[in-house]
Amino acid sequence: MTTRRAFRILAVAASLLATAGSPIHAAGGPPQASVLTRTVPVAGSGIDHLDTAIVHSEEPTATGMIQRSTQTVELTGDLVGRVLYHVTSVFDFAAGTLVNTGEQVYSGTVAGSAPVLLLDDEFRFEVNLVTGEEIGQVYLLDSLAGPKVGCTLDVVGTGLDAAGNPTFVYTGECVFRGGR
Repeated sequence: MTTRRAFRILAVAASLLATAGSPIHAAGGPPQASVLTRTVPVAGSGIDHLDTAIVHSEEPTATGMIQRSTQTVELTGDLVGRVLYHVTSVFDFAAGTLVNTGEQVYSGTVAGSAPVLLLDDEFRFEVNLVTGEEIGQVYLLDSLAGPKVGCTLDVVGTGLDAAGNPTFVYTGECVFRGGR
């Protein structure tokens, strides 16, 4: 686990403690005002628009290739908006696997909020190239604009649309900090 991810997890845990009514205290100092937080369960679906991907590079490996590209995702449900992501796709044809990592920015709303921009540089998607099974985790924890919110999502692939674009469902929770 990276130091940055550990810090984020601690920040979310502190927010959750504040939600439960526990004041957060600075180490060795007087009690600080509780951070107003609200945790909202979220769910929805999405489509990864592979048909409009921009492939920047492909590098062969001993068992497959590494591809770098820019792609977009459209989300519906409790998160309504789009994701722009720079993805590094590691294909291992011998093992029948694909792993996607990189950076992504979500632009849209969260549970009816004002528009937000959220950054995630920790996401990971794993695809079984034989069965088509796809699972992933998303960590939209860095709020760049709009309400201060962070979302953690679990993603499960649901197949392909008519154009061959992957579809999925997501579930998770978003923590709003500082009130509504």
